Amino acid sequence: MREKIKSLLKQAELYRSQGLFNEARESYERVRRIIQKSKQLPNRDKLLDNVSKKIAKVQGVLVRLENASSSPQMSPEVNRLIKKLFSQTASEDKDAAALEGAVALAKFGQFNDAIAEFRRLLDVDSQRVQAAKNILRCLITYKSSDDAYAQLSEWKVENIFSEDELEKVKSFFEEILDKKWDEKGAARSEALTGGGVDEDDFLDISAVAITLPNGNQVELDVSFQSGNVVSLIIDRKDEKMIQDLQEGSKLEDVHFYSPIAIFRGSGEVTSKTKITSGPKQGDYSMDIKIDSL
Repeated sequence: MREKIKSLLKQAELYRSQGLFNEARESYERVRRIIQKSKQLPNRDKLLDNVSKKIAKVQGVLVRLENASSSPQMSPEVNRLIKKLFSQTASEDKDAAALEGAVALAKFGQFNDAIAEFRRLLDVDSQRVQAAKNILRCLITYKSSDDAYAQLSEWKVENIFSEDELEKVKSFFEEILDKKWDEKGAARSEALTGGGVDEDDFLDISAVAITLPNGNQVELDVSFQSGNVVSLIIDRKDEKMIQDLQEGSKLEDVHFYSPIAIFRGSGEVTSKTKITSGPKQGDYSMDIKIDSL
């Protein structure tokens, strides 16, 4: 019961952060109905009061929007993503779902909320390294490389990582800052990682070079990665550059820059979404599924 309420509240907050107020209100109301039926729930009256206040606030926003203009519409891609993130209820999937949810928040520009979620996952053995990498990605994107370096320095003295885990995070940080991607850089990366690839983890991809349908090639930094799916943020001023790329577009000639080398392969655009709120509002988030390396 508590997990269901927590999941629905998180879902409502994600909807609200994206300006999807009708969907947020619906999720809050589902929470209220669950609480009303749960007579033995601890702090039931307080929870019910808090949720009712959230519903009232969202309703107030909807009234103002109706008087001004139509409320934002949820794109099919955002709808699909949010449903996927909050449909995983099996206990063994909760931590993985939490990581995906935090990545989604970051992709939509909600960096503070994303970092808070990633920090919580530092206590989960199976998610610790990926959470740490994504915290560094958020800090570099949202703040600066100095903030990311300061965070890494703190982790070195906090003793929450094993030696192997810390080396993976350190190597990732050094490589994500390397913008040259030449053979010497790849060689330096190989030296840092000991020349091997952990086959239990998909290769970290820090940047991609895409050959566009018009024949031009563009290099883009990877903002986030989940397995074989990399996420890119494209500045609004470069919108024309990706106008021919849509969900389902095949990418036959892609250069993937990893900490150990540069690989050529193929991929597919699995989503392209305009960010509607946060510091990246107006920019685009595009996901590419790596088919081969």
